[in-house]
Amino acid sequence: MIENQSMLLLAVFERAALLLMALFFLTRIRPFQDLLRQQRHTPAELAGVSLLFCLFAVLSTYTGIPVDGSLVNVRIIAILSGGILFGPWVGIPAGIVSGAHRYLIDIHGYTSLPCLISSTIAGLLATLIHFRARKTRLWLYGILAGMFCEGLTMALILLFTEPEVGHAIVGHIAYPMITGTVCVGLIIRLVQDLDDEKELLAARQAKLALTIANKTLPYFQNVDRDALVQVCQVIRDEVGADAVAITDTTDVLSYVGLGKDYYELNEHSAIGDITRQAVAQDQIIIENDLRQYHLADFHSVIIIPLREAGHVTGTLKIFFRKSHGITSSLREVAVGLSQLISTQREVSRIKHLQEMTRKAEFTALQSKINPHFLFNALNAISSLIRIQPSEARQLIAKLADYLRYNLSLGDELIDIQEELKQVRDYVAIEQARFGNKLKVTFDVDDVHVRIPSLLLQPLVENAILHGIQPRKEPGEVCIAVKRRGGKVHVCIRDSGFGISQEVIDGVAAGKLESRSIGLSNVNQRVKLLYGEGLRLTRLEPGTAVCFELPMEDAAC
Repeated sequence: MIENQSMLLLAVFERAALLLMALFFLTRIRPFQDLLRQQRHTPAELAGVSLLFCLFAVLSTYTGIPVDGSLVNVRIIAILSGGILFGPWVGIPAGIVSGAHRYLIDIHGYTSLPCLISSTIAGLLATLIHFRARKTRLWLYGILAGMFCEGLTMALILLFTEPEVGHAIVGHIAYPMITGTVCVGLIIRLVQDLDDEKELLAARQAKLALTIANKTLPYFQNVDRDALVQVCQVIRDEVGADAVAITDTTDVLSYVGLGKDYYELNEHSAIGDITRQAVAQDQIIIENDLRQYHLADFHSVIIIPLREAGHVTGTLKIFFRKSHGITSSLREVAVGLSQLISTQREVSRIKHLQEMTRKAEFTALQSKINPHFLFNALNAISSLIRIQPSEARQLIAKLADYLRYNLSLGDELIDIQEELKQVRDYVAIEQARFGNKLKVTFDVDDVHVRIPSLLLQPLVENAILHGIQPRKEPGEVCIAVKRRGGKVHVCIRDSGFGISQEVIDGVAAGKLESRSIGLSNVNQRVKLLYGEGLRLTRLEPGTAVCFELPMEDAAC
């Protein structure tokens, strides 16, 4: 008898193994993988899975082994597995359908009604476990539920059949049926482990992509061939490739790895046929047999298009010498890398355009020596030559210094005292023009903050030309650079007409007006460098334009 029970247990394991294999192959299919990952499912998805596990449960009855008028089968295992993994819309229908089927195919059988009841209860119990048990303990609760349901079946057989028949049936099938339910835990663990494995693989891919992103980010600050070579080197080291290349739509821009000497000798190497195909069709190409392309040293390559602004601008190519080196996980990583490179190149291009625009604006401001200012300065010098030749000579020297300063400026930061010297030269020329109408005072602490050139002079020019000049009465401009706590406070005040609210709003919004290009330019540069732009205030009378500089950029 013990030998017979062991054979029956082995038969149960064999049939459970068939169910296990079927689920294993299903987990290799992408739609089924997505079903396992999702927390919520559509009615159509639930209906499909429910039909699948109903089929498993019914087939378990048909593959059962007849023993004394009963069937040794794995129906309960199928019901509990489906219900615990997918919930009530799978477990309950599978329990009712397979239980009813078992009853109808043998209505007068000894175990038909017990099997109907236990199958239905198995579906309900699986639903309870699905909602109430922790994910890490589902396998254990599945085993316990299976043992309970099979134990219930044995009890119902004893209850509904004659004692002699019932004891004979239970004596033969109880051990293999109850013990065999450990397969419920195996099935649940298999599915969960596959899901966990995919999550772990996704985490590794994300970590790899993040590592590559962190290592390559500095090289995208200034994208050239040398920078792209470093990017290729990082990718090659991290993914373990034999060679990595980045191309545009016609030539290889950078190449690292086996065969790099060829690309170093040929600066403009045209892309190959399969690369042109990837560019033309805008699709990923994977080749695991490159012998037909006469690339003797390589057997596998993946070519991913790089895009900018929705258009293909090049490719990322990863080569391996081993056959079938392009796995599905590597494909996902490579696609992520291509998106990273595309994004970084586009960001770099946009930054380059912004930098060119900024330099163009700065050049426009730098070269904006107002012809009227130069004409009036020369007239003022001309009138002084007869009556005050010494002062005229000093004014010519200041004009020369002013012009020389404007023409020699670059992008580097300069000491604020140097900028103030240029402002004093400018003020001296303007005072020669306006005479007693213009009074300029300097209230400057001994600070040495480094600032961009042409940051103060446009503000002083704006105060004189738009504040003092339109008035008939004399006016005053005060230039203050004061140390206040942990910052340097800079303020240019005038006693002129006062700035309009429209101009204040326009500067704050970044709207550039031709008459206030200097004011808008200074506001944008101050905001970019220090986080907060100019503070423009209308006074009674006049205007105040102020901003603050951090003391950590100063040597006081």
